[in-house]
Amino acid sequence: MKLLLVTDAWEPQVNGVVRTLGKVTDAMRAAGHEVEVVHPGLFRTVPCPTYPEIRLALLPGRGIRRVADRFEPDALHIATEGPLGLAARRLCRKRHWPFTTSFHTRFPEYVQARCGLPAGVTYRAVRWFHGAAERMMVATPSVRAELEERGFTNCADWTRGVDTELFRPREESVLDLPRPIHACVGRVAVEKNLEAFLALDLPGSKLIVGDGPQRAELERKYPEACFTGAKFGEELARHFASADVFVFPSRTDTFGLVLLEAMASGLPVAAYPVPGPRDVLARMSPEAPVGCLDEDLGRACRVAAGLAPEACRAYALGFSWRACAEIFQGHLAPIDASVESFALAGAAVEPRGGLG
Repeated sequence: MKLLLVTDAWEPQVNGVVRTLGKVTDAMRAAGHEVEVVHPGLFRTVPCPTYPEIRLALLPGRGIRRVADRFEPDALHIATEGPLGLAARRLCRKRHWPFTTSFHTRFPEYVQARCGLPAGVTYRAVRWFHGAAERMMVATPSVRAELEERGFTNCADWTRGVDTELFRPREESVLDLPRPIHACVGRVAVEKNLEAFLALDLPGSKLIVGDGPQRAELERKYPEACFTGAKFGEELARHFASADVFVFPSRTDTFGLVLLEAMASGLPVAAYPVPGPRDVLARMSPEAPVGCLDEDLGRACRVAAGLAPEACRAYALGFSWRACAEIFQGHLAPIDASVESFALAGAAVEPRGGLG
C-alpha cells in the first residue's frame, strides 16, 4: 500500500499527536508499506496565533497536488484540521477520492480556552471537516460517544500504543528532588490545566517536563516547582522513571499517550475521571489498581502514591504500536483506480519543484 499522510502536526512539535503518527508510520513502513508524509516543514510557514511554536503551512494547495500526482497514493489520511488538512480535503473532494481523518485534539475546547469562542460554534466547523471522510478515527469510546452526541456519524475506534522498551522502570534516578516526586509531562499550555496540579498542597516535589506558551508564567507563579523544559528519547524516559507519581490534570485530552508512557515506567496515575484517563484505565483490575481518578486531584495523588509500580508496568504491556498501526490500516479507504483515473482525466500535472 502507498499511503499519503497529511498532517499539520509533525516534528519538531512535541506532543502525543506527533508521537502517534510517527510510531504508526514507522510500523507501517516496517510492514512493507510505503508512506509519504506531507507536513509543515515542506512549506513556507507562519506562526500559529497564540502558539508561535506551532508553524502553519502557507497556501499549501499547489504543493499537496504535486505530491499527490507524483506519489499516486492508494489511500490518503488527513490527521489534522489545519491548513494542510483543509487543502488535502479540498483535493480529495475535487478528485472524488475517498479519504479518512482522525480526531486527535479537542480543538473547539482549546479555541474556547484561548479566545472565548463558544465550543459549539467551532464544533460545527469540525463536523463539516470530518463529515466528508469515509471514517473519522477516534482514540477512545468516551470521546466517540461525546462526538456522536454532537452529530458525528462516521466515528471508528483507533486505540494507541507505547514503546515499553524505551519507557521502563530504571534503578538510577536523574532527579535530586524531595520524595515523592509528582510528575507531569506534556505541553505547557492553558488547555492542559497545569495550575490544578501546581496549586495542590502535596508532600515532596512537583515536576513539569515540557515546554509551551504558558511556561514562563507558571514558573514565575510557582517557583517551588521544578520545570525542566522539553525532554526527548532516552532522557525523557529517564525522567519518567525517576518520578513516583504521574499527575495528569488535563480535562480535554482525547487519550493521553503520556499516561501509557508513565505506567510503562512504573508510575501510578492520578487524574480526573474524564474521557481520556477514564478510557486508558478502563481495563484496570480492582485487585491490581494502576491509578486513581478523582475530582479531588490531591486525593487522587495521595491514593496513587500507594499503588504498586509492578502493576503499572504490567498494565502498560497490554498496549502495542503494532496493534495500533494494524487498526489504523484497517480503517483506511482505498482510492479506487478507476475513480482516480476518471478524476485525473484531462488534469494538468504541476511541474516539479518546491512545495510552496
